[in-house]
Amino acid sequence: MKGIISLCYRKVIDASSQKAWDKFVFDDTYLEFFMRAQYFDPEGQYKTLKALEDNIPQAHQIHGMVSTAAIGYLKQLKDIMPEIVNVHGKLCLSFKRFKFELIHSHVQNKAEHKVAIYFYSEPLTWIDSIGDHLLVAYGNQTEAIKNGIDVATDIIDLQPNLSISFFQKALTL
Repeated sequence: MKGIISLCYRKVIDASSQKAWDKFVFDDTYLEFFMRAQYFDPEGQYKTLKALEDNIPQAHQIHGMVSTAAIGYLKQLKDIMPEIVNVHGKLCLSFKRFKFELIHSHVQNKAEHKVAIYFYSEPLTWIDSIGDHLLVAYGNQTEAIKNGIDVATDIIDLQPNLSISFFQKALTL
């Protein structure tokens, strides 16, 4: 047993995104960015997120403001991380925490809008690695494993944009 981990999945959404959920998030976060850009720059001098941030001190607030447009869509996921499946093809990771990132946007060109959502899994017991797979048990199962109690396990593929965001080494007795 290696220890307790949390996984982070970074989902990037831009104009090329094809899934319906992604398109809704894209459209609504762009609209929110567009409205907030007008609020901070009513004269329309600055066309990009970077230009707004470089020239208007309060413009850094746009990130948090735009994130509110995604909240309803995140609730639709019912705390299950999108696209991360176990070896049986089933969505398997729950999340309670997320972080929204407005990567880039342009007031006059919606195609340049790009956001990322970081999903952080609930704690997992990392039992072992098998090739490009993680053998895990959900929650902190260290005591059960140490005491020889059977625990349910799952296998999750390592894949692009999925990383270990937290690690606590298992203590040996």
